[in-house]
Amino acid sequence: MPASSENSEHWRSGVDDVGLEVDGLVRRFGRTTAVDGVSLAAHRGHVLGLLGPNGAGKTTVVRVLATLLRPDAGRVRVAGLDVLRDPAGVRRRIALSGQHTSVDEELTGRSNLVMIGRLLDLGRQDARRRAGELLSRFGLEEAADRPVATYSGGMRRRLDLAAGLVGRPEVLLLDEPSAGLDPAKRDQLWRTIRELAEDGVTVLLTTQYLEEADALADEITVVDHGRVIASGISADLKRQVGGHTVVLRPADVGDLDAAAAVVAQVTGREPGRSHRHELVAPVADDAEFFHIAARLRELDLDISEFAFRLPSLDEVFLHLTGATATDHAAEEAA
Repeated sequence: MPASSENSEHWRSGVDDVGLEVDGLVRRFGRTTAVDGVSLAAHRGHVLGLLGPNGAGKTTVVRVLATLLRPDAGRVRVAGLDVLRDPAGVRRRIALSGQHTSVDEELTGRSNLVMIGRLLDLGRQDARRRAGELLSRFGLEEAADRPVATYSGGMRRRLDLAAGLVGRPEVLLLDEPSAGLDPAKRDQLWRTIRELAEDGVTVLLTTQYLEEADALADEITVVDHGRVIASGISADLKRQVGGHTVVLRPADVGDLDAAAAVVAQVTGREPGRSHRHELVAPVADDAEFFHIAARLRELDLDISEFAFRLPSLDEVFLHLTGATATDHAAEEAA
């Protein structure tokens, strides 16, 4: 079912398990239409990945959901509330973590979180208790009483995320959440996002790291030039690109030509060769994969890696948006 039809159905029926929904959103800046009829929805306790090239309209959608921008057309509801009719109610139910940290550098990490708790009407003891919980969750206990000005970029990022969770939001809007995090801290963040979803928090995630969306998102919406160009679960999007791929690497580099001959014989295509001495070739179905495996055994070729996979989400992204691999690499480095 198209996203717009599904969302319209939610609006008519008033389904209670929808954490956020956008129906026909339009947002213009002067003569430029940044978002042109975007529709999407995420159920409570689900992670929705919002992907697209730079300038596709992702951040504009997030800012409308956060009540920072008014929509020019369409309907937007967050945690059951209309963003135009009850923006204050929406703000009480959400947390937003943008691409840049917004914590006070002159305060300590603990003081930042306690201050936010007090602004949210928590008592002094409750605010300190909540701050301690979040400092522990994000691995910031040792730095808790140091000024934020002494924190590394990754530490500030984690503190900013912790600040967004002080009020126990129903909906969490994450715009490039793992930017600046090393792999270990990124994995820690991923675990936290999964835990929040398991607790019933709805998460909207924009990211340039395709593996992040693949690992976290229950569903993915891809936007380009302000419009939705694809949506669905990761596996469905990968099938849109079409075909499967076999990847194999002989244990002995000297067997590379023999293995390549097997792949070419079965698939009718000469396999590509990577700098890691891998052979990569498209296959029609799993029958060809098993045929290759059988021929390799017959020839007694020792294979250290052998995989049968759908296209990666990176390949899906590049295919759908028409970007080049160079464009995408430049975006990730920006």
